[in-house]
Amino acid sequence: MPIEEYPTLSARTIAQRVSSGAVSTREILDAAFKALDKVEPIIHAFATLAREEAYAAADALDGRIARGEPVGPLAGVPVAIKDLVLTKGIRTTFGSNLYADYVPDADDIVVERLRAADAIILGKTNVSEFGFGAHGNNLLFPATGNPWNTERSPGGSSAGSAAAVAAGVCPIAIGSDGGGSVRLPAALSGLVGIKAAMGRVPLWPGCRDISLPGVSGWESIEHIGPIARDVADAALMLSVIAGPDPRDRWSIPCADLDWTSIAPLPRGTKVLYWPTWHDHAIEQALKDATDRAVSLVADACGLELVVGAPPEIAVHAAFKAMVALETDLTGMRKLLAEKPLPVSKAVTDLLAESRPFEDATDAITTRKAFVDEIAKVMSGCDFILTPTLSVTAFPKDQDGPSTIDGKPIAPYEWCPFTSPFNLTGQPAASVPCGLVNGLPVGLQIIGPHLGDAQVLSAAAAFEAVLPKIGRPPIHA
Repeated sequence: MPIEEYPTLSARTIAQRVSSGAVSTREILDAAFKALDKVEPIIHAFATLAREEAYAAADALDGRIARGEPVGPLAGVPVAIKDLVLTKGIRTTFGSNLYADYVPDADDIVVERLRAADAIILGKTNVSEFGFGAHGNNLLFPATGNPWNTERSPGGSSAGSAAAVAAGVCPIAIGSDGGGSVRLPAALSGLVGIKAAMGRVPLWPGCRDISLPGVSGWESIEHIGPIARDVADAALMLSVIAGPDPRDRWSIPCADLDWTSIAPLPRGTKVLYWPTWHDHAIEQALKDATDRAVSLVADACGLELVVGAPPEIAVHAAFKAMVALETDLTGMRKLLAEKPLPVSKAVTDLLAESRPFEDATDAITTRKAFVDEIAKVMSGCDFILTPTLSVTAFPKDQDGPSTIDGKPIAPYEWCPFTSPFNLTGQPAASVPCGLVNGLPVGLQIIGPHLGDAQVLSAAAAFEAVLPKIGRPPIHA
C-alpha cells in the first residue's frame, strides 16, 4: 500500500479492505510503521513500540482470512494504546520512573476487546506521569509535540494517542479521560474525542486495581474512550469497547444503544451554550471562533439556542479534592520509599498534601450539589455546548499556560470546561470547529445522563456542517 494513501484512510475503510481480502494486514502494517517512522522522531508520540507483536498478529489474521474464517469489525486496523492502559506482554510505564520496566500479565478490558475485534496494536503512547497533567511531559520520554506545531503540546494526558492519530500513524487510538484527557488533546490536535457515559466502557484492572499504586485512582471519574479523525470511526471503536463486564463494578448495560447507527439530529433540538466558565479567562480569538462555530451549527441544524452560564458552584476545587481522595497516597508513598526515583512535580505536590477530613466530605457534598443542578439544567435542554478548553496549544515543555492573552491565570484555569462532567458522569465529546493562528479549536458537546446516542447524533451533525481544518503540517 502506498504510504501516501494509508494516512488518509478511515478505520472503516481499512477494516473493509482487509476483511474482503483487497489488501493484506501485513501491507497495512507496513504502511503504518512507515508512517510512524517518518513522524515519530519529530512528534515523540510513542513510549513503547510493539513491532514484533503487531506483525505476528497481522500474519495470524491474514492466515484466517485466507482460510475464509470470520474476522472482527476492526480487522487489520492499526491502533495505539495510551500508556495508562494495561497491555499484556507490552511494557506499560504510566509515564513514571516507578514503573519504567513494568510488563503487565493481563490486558485491560478494552485491549482484550480490541484484540478480539482483530485490531492491530502498534504500541503504547506517551502520557503525563500517572495522568496527573493535561500535557505529554514526563521524566521517562521526550515531550510529545503537536503535529500542528511541534513546539506546542497536543494536550493530554492522552498526548501520544492524539499526536499519533493527527499525524496519520493510525486512524484511531485509545485515550483515558479522568478530567478531560480524551477531549482536551482531541481539541488541541484537531480530532474527535468521546467520553461515553460513566460505566458504558468498562475498566479493569487499570484504575480499579489496588496492586498498582499511582495507577489505582480516579475510580469514580475515569473513562476510557476513542480519539479519532471522524465521528464514525470513534463510534466504531465504541461499538467494540463498550458493553458490560462483571469485573468493573461501575459497568452498566448498553442494550439500549447501537453505536454505529447514528440517528439524524432533530431540528428544533434545544441547546444551551456556555461560552465561558464564569470569570475564568479565555483566549478572545478562541472564544470568537467557538461563537462562530456555534452560530453556524445552530443555523445549519435548526437548533433552538440559548446562551447561558454554568451553576455558581465551586466545582473545580471539589474535582481537585476528589482526585486526591481517590488516589492511594499511602501506597504511592510506600512505593516511592522502596524506589526513591525522581517523579513529576504534580506527583510530588500531591504526595505532600495533607487535608482535613472535611475537605473530603465537602468535595463529595459539592459534587452532589453540582450533579443535582446539572440535572435541573438538562431538564430544560437536550445538550450543553462549550469551548473544549480556553486556549490553543501551549508550549510542549510546559504543564500548561501561565497566562491567557497576557493576563496571569491560576494552574489549570485554562481548562475549566471538561472536568465538571467527569464528576457528573455525563457523555461528552469534542469535535474540531476551526483554526486560530493555525492551531485547532474544539467544541464540546455534553449530553444528558446516559445520552450517548444523542451526543453521537450531535457530533455527527456538527461535523457535517463545520468547516474542515485539513491535515496538520507534520503528517505521514
